[in-house]
Amino acid sequence: MPQLLLELFSEEIPARMQGQAARDLTRLLTEKLTEAGFAPETVRGLAGPRRLTAVVDGLANKSADVKEERKGPRTDAPEKAIQGFLRGAGLESLAACETREDKKGAYYVAVIDKPGRAAADVIAEAVPDIVRKFPWPKSQKWGAGTLRWVRPLHRIVCVFDGEVVPFEIEGITSGDETEGHRLHGRGPFTVSNFADYAAALEGDGGIVLDAEDRKAMILAAAKKLCAAAKLELVEDAGLLDEVAGLAEHPVVLVGDMDPAFLDLPPEVIRLSMRTHQKYFAVRDPKTGDLAPKFVVVANQTAPDGGKAIAAGNARVLSARLNDARFFWDQDRKTKLEDMAAGLKDIVFHAKLGTMADKVERVAALARELAPVVGADPDLAEKAARLAKADLTSGMVGEFPELQGVMGRYYALLEAGLDPLNPSVILSASEGSRGGKAPTSGRDPSPAAQDDAIQNADAIRDHYLPQGPSDAVPREPVNVAVALADKLDTLVGFWAIDEKPTGSKDPYALRRAALGVVRIVLRSQLTLKLRSALLAAAQRCLIEAALIDQQVANRIAELLLPEFKEDRENFEMRWDDFYRDKAAEIGARDLTTDLLAFFADRLKVHLRDEGHRHDLVDAVFALGEDDLVLIVKRVEALGRFLDTEAGADLLAAYKRATNILRIEEKKDGAAYAGAPDTKLFEQKEEKELAAAIDAARATVDAALKQEDFAAAMAALAPLRPRVNAFFDTVTVNADRDELRRNRLLILAQIRDALSAVADLGKVEG
Repeated sequence: MPQLLLELFSEEIPARMQGQAARDLTRLLTEKLTEAGFAPETVRGLAGPRRLTAVVDGLANKSADVKEERKGPRTDAPEKAIQGFLRGAGLESLAACETREDKKGAYYVAVIDKPGRAAADVIAEAVPDIVRKFPWPKSQKWGAGTLRWVRPLHRIVCVFDGEVVPFEIEGITSGDETEGHRLHGRGPFTVSNFADYAAALEGDGGIVLDAEDRKAMILAAAKKLCAAAKLELVEDAGLLDEVAGLAEHPVVLVGDMDPAFLDLPPEVIRLSMRTHQKYFAVRDPKTGDLAPKFVVVANQTAPDGGKAIAAGNARVLSARLNDARFFWDQDRKTKLEDMAAGLKDIVFHAKLGTMADKVERVAALARELAPVVGADPDLAEKAARLAKADLTSGMVGEFPELQGVMGRYYALLEAGLDPLNPSVILSASEGSRGGKAPTSGRDPSPAAQDDAIQNADAIRDHYLPQGPSDAVPREPVNVAVALADKLDTLVGFWAIDEKPTGSKDPYALRRAALGVVRIVLRSQLTLKLRSALLAAAQRCLIEAALIDQQVANRIAELLLPEFKEDRENFEMRWDDFYRDKAAEIGARDLTTDLLAFFADRLKVHLRDEGHRHDLVDAVFALGEDDLVLIVKRVEALGRFLDTEAGADLLAAYKRATNILRIEEKKDGAAYAGAPDTKLFEQKEEKELAAAIDAARATVDAALKQEDFAAAMAALAPLRPRVNAFFDTVTVNADRDELRRNRLLILAQIRDALSAVADLGKVEG
């Protein structure tokens, strides 16, 4: 079948936008063609530094004819209604309509024949519309035109079934000519299909068309060059994606780095290479240490084999690393405590105060959380007070990605320890290069070393996890500070009503909540989330002065009756009472909302691990806020419901609750309490009531022991008794007292099963 080839050729497209742009182009083309009645077999998208390409295979020359029927008014309808129907259907008279009948009488039906459209005509309309509405994250205008594109658009290739599809966009006329690499085969090249196109560009055009092919070439060449030098490439998938988007004619080169820079922190060297220069780092496979080399990807084949390119890149890297050395030397002249003093000049948020204010809240909360996570409260508080200090350092100012990492380096150096091997104590001369001697006043004892290492690691790790694949803090002090930081952030932005909305989450609050979930579950912490949130919220509301007037009015309503008309005493008491009571009320409201948010984050986490989201809802509905116990209960509930007994009991629960809901609404009261055994008329009633009593005792005991599997197992014997009850007993008996008693049995079924979860929230 015919093929469509579309290429949009422009100036350089940012590498980070290319992959999504290729997906957007194929999606938009598919939507347009499908709407027009076409069903293409495949739609493939390609992206490179200067071009977006789409190839559509299996596209018919013409869409199928369509017969459409449109029901109209009754034959005796007013003339205006009939004329309106004809206009809407595009018909001139009723002669083009059929008359049909149903139970209500005769009515008109317009039978409209819509002939298929030529694919070329549809494409000529669709492509300009796609180009004008293309969803670039950022775009620009150029010249006197109104078209917006990521960079100025130069050419459009649009060929269908070997022929040009003619159209024009802002003076750019579609054609069949493309061009290749600026230096290694510019062209132009005339093409009639994708095979010609690929052959021309990858042959005389001097480019590699597919980004995946470019990535494979770059990685293979880089590894080969490193192996030849008995070195090892430091692989970086994100950087590989980026350089593959920068070079259509990739040539991999190895450059030399001045070995003198190897005394800088390796993270600084790698980040300088990656962020500023797009270089790959290289290491010695024997030691794992960075080697004084780098790998760069050029976009041309140089006459000298790339020597000048590599040398030029080495000079630029040296300049970058010289800047880094300056910051490194300057920062080491200042203690972390002195850096922390500068946090009062950094605004965390206009409504939440400075970074220093946040640190005070986090330090206090970390101290409270320390016993829960098994950490030393003094160490947790100290680490929290220094955790943000490196934000004022020159190195983090230059490389924000190193926040926490540099704080760890500075903390270990101050303690006289080697940051790359903290078990090693540095001499005064080793520690003082470029800065003060870190060993002055330090305690060289093993206990002091251990405390210093815990402090430094907590400074580094308190930001973790920042992404779904990141490791989570493991050591108790690290966990206490990381949890305190994230909880304070969440309650703070909740207090100022800056919650995530839809896809927008500018303060990464979903990530923070998911981080809390992962830390708690990874460490198996017995953490009462509600209590932790309440403590964080009350402190934030008080210290950030976020107690609103509505809460103040509610407090006044509580206090005024006590003082009656004695306003003077009321005013005196108000100042003492207001702050704590207002924070208590506000924090309670805020925490309830935040717990629901955490339930959503837990559902996301468990769904990724294969658990059902509705089971999380069922367990959360019981008011449980211990995440570890919630997960254990969800897992046990999932296993139970997967059994035949569990499925049957779920059905019985829903049947019982449906009957109770109807009857309780009718009677205006909920059914609760034990049934009267004297009113049992059938053995199924007696046996079920006895089975429920026995099961409930076992369930309650198992739940106290947090043995959720045993609690579920205790419910399984109810299955035959419940089935027998529903099969043989008429709940809505004629005698009112008998009906009420049997409804109480149903209420017992509901209550017994609800002890393990709110099964009403379970789907199915």
